[in-house]
Amino acid sequence: MSENLKKNDSAVVRSGLLHFSFPLSTLTAPISKTPNPSPFSFSLSLSSTSTMNCSISGEVPEEPVVSKNSGLLFEKRLIERHILDYGKCPITGEPLTVDDIVPIKTGKIVKPRPVQAASIPGMLGMFQNEWDGLMLSNFALEQQLHTARQELSHALYQHDAACRVIARLKKERDEARSLLAQAERQFPVSAPNAVTANVPVLSNGKRAAEDDELAPGAKKIHPGISSSIISELTDCNAALSQQRKKRQIPATLAPVEALEAYTQISSHPLHKTNKQGITCLDILYSKDLIATGGIDTNAVIFDRPSGQILSTLSGHSKKVTSIKFVAQGESFLTGSADKTVRLWQISDDGNYNCKHILKDHTAEVQAVTVHATNNYFVTASLDGSWSFYELSSGTCLTQVFEPSGSSEGYTSAAFHPDGLILGTGTTESLVKIWDVKSQANVARFDGHVGPVTAISFSENGYFLATAAHDGVKLWDLRKLKNFRNFSPYDPETPTNSVEFDHSGSYLAVAGSDIRIYQVANVKSEWNCIKTFPDLSGTGKATCVKFGPDSKYIAVGSMDRNLRVFGMLGDDAPEES
Repeated sequence: MSENLKKNDSAVVRSGLLHFSFPLSTLTAPISKTPNPSPFSFSLSLSSTSTMNCSISGEVPEEPVVSKNSGLLFEKRLIERHILDYGKCPITGEPLTVDDIVPIKTGKIVKPRPVQAASIPGMLGMFQNEWDGLMLSNFALEQQLHTARQELSHALYQHDAACRVIARLKKERDEARSLLAQAERQFPVSAPNAVTANVPVLSNGKRAAEDDELAPGAKKIHPGISSSIISELTDCNAALSQQRKKRQIPATLAPVEALEAYTQISSHPLHKTNKQGITCLDILYSKDLIATGGIDTNAVIFDRPSGQILSTLSGHSKKVTSIKFVAQGESFLTGSADKTVRLWQISDDGNYNCKHILKDHTAEVQAVTVHATNNYFVTASLDGSWSFYELSSGTCLTQVFEPSGSSEGYTSAAFHPDGLILGTGTTESLVKIWDVKSQANVARFDGHVGPVTAISFSENGYFLATAAHDGVKLWDLRKLKNFRNFSPYDPETPTNSVEFDHSGSYLAVAGSDIRIYQVANVKSEWNCIKTFPDLSGTGKATCVKFGPDSKYIAVGSMDRNLRVFGMLGDDAPEES
């Protein structure tokens, strides 16, 4: 290296560990200890045993670079990061840029093994240290697992204790509610309170405005049934009585032979699966619509010919116990175990909206029945009262209570076809007949066992059918006496529903099955012409209703399905 290097050639400096290659444009003089005035000059003296370390880390660099200005050696990544952060040399403090460092070519560096790995005892010591560390780590993990198991066990114990406390509190709450309801029925307070109008709602009953709360035991003041309303009821009674004298059984009525051939023609799952059970139903003959109420708190409007659900209405907080269409289906009523009655009205878009929420009862509403004028309706409740309402305004005109000290509640109610008589069934196995004009109890029938679950007047106005735990009783309203009894089921099976057809020719009974009787007179036998099994598998048919001209029979049970029995091929809809 004692000769001058020519321009544009390259220079290679080699030592035992490093070799450097530089362009000749940077070297203009022989390498020596004398400073060179050229742009890049330095002096280098290496022996075969010397090493060069990074000026920052003190380690042998993997990618060595050298500064043009100071001639110091650096690790590339370290000096680039320092230049990026500070812009100067970390040793001399002079300004330094990335362009001022030159990479150096080196041979592959093999790092020597650590001293511990240079002998068998050293390697055994390394392995022993690693094993000790692994055992300590495993011990710590076992301690953490034990702590987690203890915390989980404690949490599960607390959860179980909380569940037991909640169950006990719920039981105590239900018992207190039952005692309170019983006390309210036994000790009614006659102190009146101000009238509170039912506030109309604009939605599907979910956000309806509520009445002001009354003080416990207080009653509302009601305007009563006016003379003009009594005149309207009397005129309706006279007109209907006159028509009944000329009434003939329609030629389109299904004959006995047809009913004997009836079978299930469709089944429709109308209600939710998590709370199964259809508790009530009604049929709008003019449009062949079926309305059902369920334990799932919903009311469903179903178009039987098409097999489609027209509307599902929610708003009640407990099961729907009674449902009735009004007039041509522009309105319908629902009673519920949540102590309220809701009046639904159809809107321009075909949906039903909740128009009124009626809160005059203090216990479950068990029955709703509509007067023949379609202007008034009655509700009956377990609080021992029945209420007479004006349909258009939702105003309670009068509320009739049981005498003080009576624990009776009403379980069923129905208007006589003429509209001046109201029949009610009670929890004490009594059937009471009321004069609507005077709200006086004009007759009572006893003899049933258990609550009277259903009541139905025949179209001819002479017969009354009532159902209870012991079966069905038929009453002659002209002589006010019982003339026939049906006990279709065993003593442990109650009769849940009884219904005359619209012509008064057939009687349907529902319990563990559905039975159809042919209506006769007082002295003749009422024959059972057809028995339908309860296909729900629950053994409990809850409601039954004849379709127009008895062309089909709709049945609700303690599952979610509405079942229709009729003649196969008679425009039966497909099953949903």
